[in-house]
Amino acid sequence: MARAPTTWFSPLTRKRWQAFRRHRRAWFCFRALAAVFALGLCPELISNDRPLLLRAHGRWFLPAFRRYTQDDLLGNGSAAPADYRACTADAAFRADPGGFVLYAPFRHGPREVMDPAAFEPFRERVVRIVPETLLGRFNLAADGTVARPEECAAFFPGAGEIRGLAFADHWVAPPAFAAAVADRLANRASPAAAFALASRTNPAWRVSAELAAYEPRAAPPSGVRVLLRAESRAAPVTLRFDGRGRPLSGRAWRGLTAPERALVGACVADANAAAGEAVRAVTWRGVPARATTTAPPVSWPHRPVPGHRMGVDSNGYDVLARVIYGLRTALLFGVLMVAWATLLGLAIGALQGYFGGWLDILGQRGIEIWSALPFLYVMILIGAVLGRSFLLLLVCYGLFNWIGLSYYMRAEFLRLRHRPFVEAARCQGLGHARIIFRHILPNSLTPLITLLPFSLVGAIGVLTALDFLGFGLPPLAPSWGELVQQAQQARWAWWLVVFPTAALFVVMLLTALVGEGLREAFDPRPKARLEG
Repeated sequence: MARAPTTWFSPLTRKRWQAFRRHRRAWFCFRALAAVFALGLCPELISNDRPLLLRAHGRWFLPAFRRYTQDDLLGNGSAAPADYRACTADAAFRADPGGFVLYAPFRHGPREVMDPAAFEPFRERVVRIVPETLLGRFNLAADGTVARPEECAAFFPGAGEIRGLAFADHWVAPPAFAAAVADRLANRASPAAAFALASRTNPAWRVSAELAAYEPRAAPPSGVRVLLRAESRAAPVTLRFDGRGRPLSGRAWRGLTAPERALVGACVADANAAAGEAVRAVTWRGVPARATTTAPPVSWPHRPVPGHRMGVDSNGYDVLARVIYGLRTALLFGVLMVAWATLLGLAIGALQGYFGGWLDILGQRGIEIWSALPFLYVMILIGAVLGRSFLLLLVCYGLFNWIGLSYYMRAEFLRLRHRPFVEAARCQGLGHARIIFRHILPNSLTPLITLLPFSLVGAIGVLTALDFLGFGLPPLAPSWGELVQQAQQARWAWWLVVFPTAALFVVMLLTALVGEGLREAFDPRPKARLEG
């Protein structure tokens, strides 16, 4: 009787591997994912605030992988941790003819707090223009002229002397306003009222004329006291500029006219000259306004600038360094968790499927009870009691993630345990372990291999989600979910969302496409094509 292939690299396995390589998209994604894995496992070679290689006083050092003191590098007897940038800038190091230093391409580490002084050239300028609310008072005489004006110059632009001007030449009032004025001049009681006026010179104004309540007097008044209140239809405008005067508020800046841009530019120049806050009275879209330009102090998170192309997070750490080191965290967690859950699910499913009977029934009932436990609540409880750590998270999540794989392996072993080649192995007197590992397991790897990439995707996604919720890795550990959690607190910091989620999307997409290719390569069903 022909025996089933018992080696991992059987002709069938090689055939499936060739089928996978012929799947161009999956093969390309596999190579890209392998490159990402290789780079992600050694982030110190890409981003590091410590030198990769250093030579001082005739000795070689590996600061990226080992801790040194000031005495090790400079021989000054100090036991303080080495400040490599200060040491390499020291005159003694520069005078050493054999001195040599090699840094990573990106010179920032995942826990290096940025110096705010380095961001002073990129300090923002914020220009806020707020149209002013104007108030003016005057007496409206019986002949319709202005008497006793107070702070009314802005309501009669270009008029020069306001006293004696005809009110109707500058403002259009509704008939109700004229009736209310007539009642007061006729010494009749009249309630307080406000009326909307229309300017004959500036339609952008919203001006109201307010009249106080009037009670009859002994003699009729010679005039009516009117309060003018002016508000602009123009909304307040806030514009942001970088240290070089380039606008950061793209949409608001594009909506300005050339004179308005020139006015805003002058406000920014005032702030630069004053090295602080500058206030200027301006005319904005036809109405008086106050332009306030401030230069807020450097704070975190900070937008992307040269030297920090992905910005700085809320803790003052460089986002690019955190994304690179977070890649290693995600890959290590995913690979180790998949390996741990696979071994557990494979062992339990194999035992259930191979032996069957009461062991299978008890195992299924136990799995059903275990799968009913709420994973998130368990993680919260364990984290509150034992704290948060990478190993604890790995073990706890692995204890819940093996269940789905055990179902597949149980079904495969139930299907194969009565095959002729298994019966032949039993007749030869082979033990259970040899039958399981040499005969059944190599023939039941199809669901295992096709599920591994998708299990990896799920593990990385769960780690990111737990870090986002605050139940994952310890605080300040490089993690994509921790960056996204910071973005929830600072929603204007778009770089805290875009770059971590882009890295997560790329890794998960590549892994999913590799899994798709494996599933098609290991699909035992022949592909048929209907030709008409």
